[in-house]
Amino acid sequence: MRFPTSIGALRRDGYTVLPVKDEIRNNLIRKLETHEPLFPGIIGYGQTVVPSLVNAILARHDILLLGLRGQAKSRIVRQLPSLLDEDIPFIKGCEINDNPYKPACKRCADLVKEHGDDVEIDWLHRDRRFGEKLATPDVTIADLIGDIDPIKAASQRLHYSHEGAIHYGIIPRTNRGIFAINELPDLQPRIQVGLFNIMEEKDIQIRGFNVRIPLDLMIVFTANPEDYTSRGNLITPLKDRIDSQILTHYPRTIEDAIKITEQEAWIQRDSRTVQIPHYFKEIIEQAAFEARKSEYVDQKSGVSARFTISAMENLVSNAERRAILVGDRTIAPRICDLAHALPGMTGKVELVFEGEQEGPAKVSKALTGKAVREVFKQYFPDPLLKRSKHQGESRQHEDSEYSKIISWFEAGNKTEIADDMPLDRYLDELDRVKGLRELTKKHMKISEANRYELASAMEFVLDGLHQSSRIAKDEVDRVTAYKDLIGSIFAGKGKSIEEEF
Repeated sequence: MRFPTSIGALRRDGYTVLPVKDEIRNNLIRKLETHEPLFPGIIGYGQTVVPSLVNAILARHDILLLGLRGQAKSRIVRQLPSLLDEDIPFIKGCEINDNPYKPACKRCADLVKEHGDDVEIDWLHRDRRFGEKLATPDVTIADLIGDIDPIKAASQRLHYSHEGAIHYGIIPRTNRGIFAINELPDLQPRIQVGLFNIMEEKDIQIRGFNVRIPLDLMIVFTANPEDYTSRGNLITPLKDRIDSQILTHYPRTIEDAIKITEQEAWIQRDSRTVQIPHYFKEIIEQAAFEARKSEYVDQKSGVSARFTISAMENLVSNAERRAILVGDRTIAPRICDLAHALPGMTGKVELVFEGEQEGPAKVSKALTGKAVREVFKQYFPDPLLKRSKHQGESRQHEDSEYSKIISWFEAGNKTEIADDMPLDRYLDELDRVKGLRELTKKHMKISEANRYELASAMEFVLDGLHQSSRIAKDEVDRVTAYKDLIGSIFAGKGKSIEEEF
């Protein structure tokens, strides 16, 4: 496509320049009419955040996305430029992308006044119409809006009040586009005050000189709720000037959480095949759900989606390490690998005082244990389920589900699993537990041919029984031992991490 190269050619083509919010609104309407995806990769917001965002755009609002860490606020903001026109015209050489029909800066106004329709224009792609700034305490008004450039003024012999002496900041340079400020409360209050004119009058003033340049902008902010951060506050007069405040949230279902982690985590590794049973994905996500309601975790700071992404990557990496060491072509996680997912969790939670006493690693381990127990109950009968007397037959039947396994441990037997065991040794060690293979196959419906998943599921049963306080578990030097609970209690061992809390 050949673009016009002058204002006159642009007029002859009948091109209409729209305000940026109208442009975004029109493109959004077109996408809604054709049922195009609006925000690809944004999962779990279809009935909550996205409708609110659509309404705000249709209303031509500036927007504040308010929510805890790891709730896709920045990702949403970075997808907004997809609603801009692919290319728009601007006066060639203009620092603030001036509208060819209605220039705002003095340089372009003088150019049009002198040369009229012969003024050259250039075309700006949508990718260059998005400006983003992370708010930090050292950000200045000059960074955002601009300042007088004394060298420029001296070299061109301009008075400081002359527009030609201005060095524009990032906001005017994003004129006719979308400008985003991330973590708005981190911006000093006096700098937030400096945004008032831009939000309300849509213009900028430099150093008190009577320089007024009307800007055409859509402004989007992201922030944690002001009560949730001690780093700074969002001042209420600025909040009042932001048209729509949209609350984000964490995934509300395990299924949505799994989709997010699958989308974001680096799971596929080189030429090896990766097999991750679905219950592993559920355990990782359930650990995050447990963290978001744990009394040891500071709920005001939130638990980011990066918690599960990093944990899943570490889980796969430990399975990959084992596959490399034993020469296996299949990467298959095991329950004993969950201990090596903890480094991906410990830095992602902020603990309250009681949790700090226990330590991040211990809290993360407890959260993983709770997750194993909750997911285990979705696949197997609850080992702790209490039955009433008239349900005696059901109770007896349920006890028989695990009686062979528990009796084997009560007889003084134990099984030891190292995380670097080859598959054959791993499966042989688990097969020593009487009734374990049969129970696993009965409830998990796993084929004998799928030895990787069968072995992992068998260990899942043992860990589920441990988390339900039916058998004991010791972890020493990368070796996990399952054994009788009563004997371990008398020896002072075998308590679950929760019981130790």
